[in-house]
Parts: sequence; C-alpha cells; structure tokens
Amino acid sequence: MAGTGGRAGEPDATGVEAASAPERSQASRCMPFEDCVAGIKSALKDPTVRFLRERMEKAGCPMPPGMITAKNCGTADKSGSYGSTVGITVCCEEIRYQDEISQVLIHELVHAYDDCVVKNMDWKNCAHHACSEIRANHLSGDCHYKRELLRGFMKMRGHEQECVKRRALMSLRNNPHCSETAAKDAVEARTVFL
Repeated sequence: MAGTGGRAGEPDATGVEAASAPERSQASRCMPFEDCVAGIKSALKDPTVRFLRERMEKAGCPMPPGMITAKNCGTADKSGSYGSTVGITVCCEEIRYQDEISQVLIHELVHAYDDCVVKNMDWKNCAHHACSEIRANHLSGDCHYKRELLRGFMKMRGHEQECVKRRALMSLRNNPHCSETAAKDAVEARTVFL
C-alpha cells in the first residue's frame, strides 16, 4: 500500500497497521484510506495522545507494534474501537478530518489505559464497560459543545452530561453482553456525579 511504509496487515515503523482499502465511492465525504493512515501517524504526535501513551508505558502497558490498525470497518456511525486482544481500530470510512482521528485515538487510548490499570477489567460486565465509556467520552473531548453542535445537538446548558450519557449508552448497546435495560442502568448509575 502506497504511503504506509509496510505491506497491508503489517505495522510500519510507527506501529500503525493498515488493512487493505476497498474501493471508495466518489460520493463519499470521508478522507481517502491512505490519508487516514497518514493521519493516524500524524495523530501519534498529538500532545494528548503522547501523554496517554506515556502513562500506559509507566503503568506497565507499552503499546506494541500493530496496536493501532487503520481499516474500513463497514459499520455506520462507528469511527473506532478498542479490544483487549486486538488493540485500537480506526474506521477510516467514517473519518472526514484529521481532528477526528486524534479524537478517536484519545477516546480509544482511555479504554486501553483503563484495561491496563484496572484490576479484573471485564468488558462483558456492563458496569465496567459503562465506567470506561463515561471516562472516554468525558476525558477525550468527544462531548465538547462544538462537536455536539456539528452533530446537530444544539443544547447549550448541560450538553456535556447528556452527551456523555447518550454516547456511553450507544457504545453499551453494541456490547452483546449488555441488554438494553442493563446498559441504561449501568450508564445511569455511573453518571450521577457528572
């Protein structure tokens, strides 16, 4: 793959792995796959991304090569994910701007950090997952009022609390181990103090 520094499926010198890019429709508003891969490499220089990576290393969880993968996930409204055994995935078909890549990495690095430092972290447990989602949405800036305005949420007062709840619940709904009721209860119980 041009510009990735390695073959598809192999991490390059920066540790970013690029999956093969499928054909892209001309109508897509998202950045080309190669630009997404380059954007991930650029985002690794972001001060917050560097800070989180340093904290993970100090906690005994350095990021191995290939921990960050760029690919087209085929899932609408999902710009990234984290899994204990697969690392961080950036879904390039949902990315439009460089800033979005940095936000995805920050959000997913909060999950990776939680996975590193929390004893007995269980992603199948809705309460554990809710705590990490709430932290990631709050700490990453995902719910900054400008981002909310761009998403079409115009509330100026109390927007962050509502955004954190909404986005955490959205993530828990994608967890096959959390029923709708369990997801709502877990998020509500953990956002009391926001």
